[in-house]
Amino acid sequence: YQKMLANYRIQQKESGKLTKGQKQAAGFIRQNIDSATWFIEAIQQRQQTLFSVMHAIMRYQEAFFKSGDLKNLRPMILKDIGAVTGLDISTVSRVANSKFVQTDFGTYALREFFSEGMTNQEGEEVSTTQIKNVLREIIEKEDKRKPLADGKLQKALADAGYDIARRTVAKYREQLGLPVARLRKEL
Repeated sequence: YQKMLANYRIQQKESGKLTKGQKQAAGFIRQNIDSATWFIEAIQQRQQTLFSVMHAIMRYQEAFFKSGDLKNLRPMILKDIGAVTGLDISTVSRVANSKFVQTDFGTYALREFFSEGMTNQEGEEVSTTQIKNVLREIIEKEDKRKPLADGKLQKALADAGYDIARRTVAKYREQLGLPVARLRKEL
């Protein structure tokens, strides 16, 4: 297209004017070149935004990316990454949605790195992802003939240093796709 447009410009300089068909063709070519340029710039901007967000996540979650241990995930919300990158939280949300990162420790959805936080009994800030992993471990290790109800799971989590409400335990259990105690019972 660019060569064709250059040829039309040369013709116009040599002959002084273009035919109506040549003018229409040149306009069509210019329009397509502009569209292609816009498309390429949009892709480059998207790539730069994704790079910026991922770089900020890596810096924020550096301990996890070095060890691969989910217990090293820090509480992080969209606002934290927005502040570091200078992007609006809605932009950070769109970037993180349906995107994955491949690490030495597996492939993770970017959404997995975002979680609220709470303070444990030692005064350390821990992510809800970490609490959910501990909850999953407790349920996996429970006696399947006498599975733990949410109240007992709450006590087990408190013993592990995570003092959360029974309703929160139920919410996290549901988010993990784990059924209530009576449905986990095996004979």
